[in-house]
Amino acid sequence: MSQSSPGRPEAIAEPLRCRPPATATVQIDNAEMRATRWDFPPGAETGWHRHGYRYVVVPLSAGRMLLELPGGATAEAEISPGASYERPPGAEHNVVNAGSTPFSFVEIELKGFPG
Repeated sequence: MSQSSPGRPEAIAEPLRCRPPATATVQIDNAEMRATRWDFPPGAETGWHRHGYRYVVVPLSAGRMLLELPGGATAEAEISPGASYERPPGAEHNVVNAGSTPFSFVEIELKGFPG
């Protein structure tokens, strides 16, 4: 990481990437929840983000995800249609389609459980 100069931000430690973005379609957004459908062509990513609420993911199709995590760590996960899972608020990552076929899931954020 380089030193910052007055008036200039410090260099970002994350490498620059040239991946296509996944498509997010908000289906429900009210005081209690937000449901977003995510569609990932091969190689697509969400971009780095932090989850502000507890959330549930409902896979619509099978796929292989690469999870880029804080500090440069990575993990891989397989998703299967209908095999839901939940995560706590505060989760930080970039989700990438690491497979050769598209996949989709619905993410349901529970606004009553912030973090």
